[in-house]
Amino acid sequence: MTARILVVDDIPANVKLLEARLLSEYFDVLTADNGFKALEICDQTQVDLILLDIMMPGMDGFEVCDRLKSNPKTAHIPVVMVTALDQPSDRVRGLKAGADDFLTKPVNDLQLISRVKSLVRLKTLSDELRIRAETAQKIGMEDLLKMNDGRMEEAGQVLLVDSRGSSQERIVKALKPVADVAAMSDPQAALFEAAENPFDLVIVNANLEDYDPLRLCSQLRSLDRTRFIPLLLIADHGNEPMVVRALDLGVNDYITRPIDPNELVARTLTQIRRKRFNDRLRTSVNQTIELAVTDSLTGLSNRRYLDGHLKLLFNRAIARGRPLSICLTDIDRFKQVNDTYGHDAGDDVLREFSARIRSTVRGADLACRYGGEEFVVVMPDTSLDVAAAVAERLRERIENKPFQLRTSAAELSVTASMGIATIMPGIDTPEQLLKQADRALYQAKNTGRNRVVAVAA
Repeated sequence: MTARILVVDDIPANVKLLEARLLSEYFDVLTADNGFKALEICDQTQVDLILLDIMMPGMDGFEVCDRLKSNPKTAHIPVVMVTALDQPSDRVRGLKAGADDFLTKPVNDLQLISRVKSLVRLKTLSDELRIRAETAQKIGMEDLLKMNDGRMEEAGQVLLVDSRGSSQERIVKALKPVADVAAMSDPQAALFEAAENPFDLVIVNANLEDYDPLRLCSQLRSLDRTRFIPLLLIADHGNEPMVVRALDLGVNDYITRPIDPNELVARTLTQIRRKRFNDRLRTSVNQTIELAVTDSLTGLSNRRYLDGHLKLLFNRAIARGRPLSICLTDIDRFKQVNDTYGHDAGDDVLREFSARIRSTVRGADLACRYGGEEFVVVMPDTSLDVAAAVAERLRERIENKPFQLRTSAAELSVTASMGIATIMPGIDTPEQLLKQADRALYQAKNTGRNRVVAVAA
C-alpha cells in the first residue's frame, strides 16, 4: 500500500522524524512548516492523508483542519492531529473541527503506521465511490448525489457490545443526545443482531468475558451484511498491541479507558457521518449502474444489457445442453399511433405494453426493450413449443384489453406480432438466434400481423 502523506509541523526535527518513518514504509511524503503552506499544497496537489501538528504560529492545527474540512475539494482528506496535548478537551476540539484521529507525541512507530494504513484504506474506498458518483453527476443524475436526503442528521443507530452492565449504562447515557444505542452482552448474539439490522456503528468493548473482542471484529468484517459498518473499539489504556491488531483487521477507530464522554460522542458522530456518506455514494453507484442497463421509458432492461446477458445465457445453455428460446415482438402499426395521437401517446402505449410483458413472462425470463417498438423476451430452459405458448398468452393479453392513454381519455386497440426462435443445429451464436427470431417476426408481419410464428432452422 502506498499513498501521499503531508506532514505539517513548524519544528524541523519533528518533520524529519515522521518523514523518515513514512519513507521507510514507501509512502510518498510532502512537508509544510505552517498552516498556510499546508492549505496551498492541498489545493494544488493530490494528498491522501495529513499528519497535522496543533501548536503552530500564525494558524494553529485546529484552524487548518477546520478550513480543510470546510472546503469540498479537501474535505475528504483524512486528518490525523499529532500533538503533545493530551487533554480530553483538546482532542474533542480537534475532532469537532473534523480531525479523523490523534497521535500523541512522542509518536509510537507501530501505532503511526497502523493508523496511517487504516485511514489510507478508507480514503481509497471513498475516492473510488466519489469518482463514480461524480461521473453520475456529469451525465445528468445530480439527484443521486444529494447528501441532504433526510437521514444525514437523524440520530445514529449504534450497537454496543459490552459485557458489563455498568459500562453499558454509562456509554448509552453519553451517546443519548446523538444515537439510539442497543446494548448487548453476548458477542455471538450481537453478531446476528448486526447482520439483521441497519446499524450505523458497532462499538466493541474489549472487556468481553471469555471472548476475544478482535474475533468479533474480524467476524463483523467478514460477513457481507456487516463488512461496511464502522467499528469502534474500546481498549485499555496502554494496550497498544490490541489497538494495532484491531486497526489491521479493519477497525475504523478506537478510544481508550477511562472514556471521556465528549470524545466518545465526537468519535461516534464522525463514524456515523462517514457511514452515511459512503452509503449514499454506494447507492448512487448502484443506481448509476442500474440506469446504464435499464430503458428509462419502460423500466425494462435495455439493448446494452441484452447484448451482454444473452451471450452469457446462450453459452450456458450450450455448455449444459439445455434449451434456450427467445421471442422478438413488435407493436403492429405503431407509427400510426404516433402520427395520429402524438409521441406522448406513443410513450403511453410503450409503457403499458412493457407492463403487460412484465405481468406475463415468468420469473426466470429476461424482458428487454430492443429498440423503438420492438421487445425481446429471453426464456432459459424453454423449448420452442413452450416459448410459443408464452408468446401466445402475451399476444392475447395485448389484444384483449384496450390501452388507456394518459394524455387523453382515448382508448386504443393494440396488437403485436411475435417471432420465436430456439437453439438448434445451425445456430451457433446469439446473433444467429436473434436473426432467426427476426425471420419469424417478419413472417408474422407479412401473414396478417397479430400472430405468433416460429420458424424452423
